Amino acid sequence: MTADEAVKLVRSHTRVFVHGGAATPSVLLDALVRRAGELEQVETVHLHLEGDAPHVRPEFAKSFRANAFFCGANLRAAVAERRADYLPVFLSEIPLLFRNGVLPLDVALLHVSPPDEHGFVSLGTSVDTALAAAESATTVIAQVNPRMPRTLGDSSLHVSRFAALVPVDVPLPEHVPAAMGPVERAIGQAIADLVEDGATLQMGIGAIPDAVLLSLTGHRGLGVHTEMFSDGLMPLIESGVVTNEHKRRQKDKTVASFVIGTRRVFDFVDDNPAVEMRDCSYVNDTSIIRQQPKMTAINSAIEVDITGQVVADSIGERIYSGVGGQMDFIRGATLSPGGKAIITLPAMTSRGESRIVARLKPGAGVVTTRAHVHYVVTEHGVADLYGKNLRQRAKALIAIAAPAMRESLEREQHRRFGR
Repeated sequence: MTADEAVKLVRSHTRVFVHGGAATPSVLLDALVRRAGELEQVETVHLHLEGDAPHVRPEFAKSFRANAFFCGANLRAAVAERRADYLPVFLSEIPLLFRNGVLPLDVALLHVSPPDEHGFVSLGTSVDTALAAAESATTVIAQVNPRMPRTLGDSSLHVSRFAALVPVDVPLPEHVPAAMGPVERAIGQAIADLVEDGATLQMGIGAIPDAVLLSLTGHRGLGVHTEMFSDGLMPLIESGVVTNEHKRRQKDKTVASFVIGTRRVFDFVDDNPAVEMRDCSYVNDTSIIRQQPKMTAINSAIEVDITGQVVADSIGERIYSGVGGQMDFIRGATLSPGGKAIITLPAMTSRGESRIVARLKPGAGVVTTRAHVHYVVTEHGVADLYGKNLRQRAKALIAIAAPAMRESLEREQHRRFGR
């Protein structure tokens, strides 16, 4: 049926899951917004959505209210203006919210590949929380797109699960790799020096992760068990740096939960038996992560105070992103044999403010506690905080802060912890 016909299955006062990332079902979402005049108090739940997120526009506030697990650029104004909500939760636990009925779903809007000869579609680029949503929702609707890659792993659903299927032919949203400058390259090299041969990696997308991957070309026998698969991983797989030969779970397989990048990475994962897409309740399960040898988790921060508290989802009171899987992987990596948990950030903001601070901004949320942090990396070096007391870790963090900021940070360190 058409998208306009399919979204008639959505009723007022219901909760609707929306597939996220590169799998954002833009055709269905646009059709749903066209029904705004007929609907009221429809709650949408989702991770980051690509596109302009039309349902959070001010004029639709009576019809829709987003309840976001991750706040991207297209939702920040709505959350700040209290027209949308942010739900802080570990990525590993979101599927449980659906499956255990904490957030029961009335409808799931998905974006899938065409069915194969056996009637199975693929969730494609985003299995993450979508599998649990598809299994839990009362009504499941999908736009079916020949440009959606058919990924393997936990991604298959039979057409009998769907109440409506809408044929579309639209390009998937792409993320071109970010430009790398000297700061990103310095951080990338410092982190690469911490990565051992035979390690299993988790990392995200952006200039710093890409700089790390670019610096790993001389490594051997690496594995990948990560939430996000992006373009930066492909050269390491194709050149034989990533082999997954030392992994204890999914040996010889690259494991991910969602794919974000360009058409090249979408084509790479299409029907590729070397890539396994899994539900994030599995990928982000600490008990699974810790089994991988030398698990090396690389995650970013917005600011870190001199005791090691990590802010990653907000700038002061302003919600900027989400909790995501940072804590899942930080804890899993520290429990892994030979594992390393790394927090990375440039020493300065674009406004010239230090990102290593004496005290966090008022209202800032701590995503990773100081007890969990081991390594913090900036372009000025590596601070190893493991086993260090407050005075020692303050000194280590000040040593990798921007040089112009160190004197004021040292004064605060002396006042609070002594010399």
